[in-house]
Amino acid sequence: MSSEVAGDVDILLAPDLDAGNILAKDLEYLAGTTMAGIVIGAQVPIMLPSRSDPPEARLASAAIAVLMHHTWSDRRDDHNSSR
Repeated sequence: MSSEVAGDVDILLAPDLDAGNILAKDLEYLAGTTMAGIVIGAQVPIMLPSRSDPPEARLASAAIAVLMHHTWSDRRDDHNSSR
């Protein structure tokens, strides 16, 4: 594929949960990818594993949720200590 925006991406964003689910299932089944399901915007990251997710996908979701939680906690602590 030749395009200014074509490339090797690390993250895909969807406008809502339904669109994200469709995108994830298409990539998972058609391209053979391993997905990690995380919802952001709440006080803590929320994992959204599917019943059909393999153990690798559940582990990836948990790992990303832990990293996000620690990153947000550190930033919150830095922000509160600077007041």
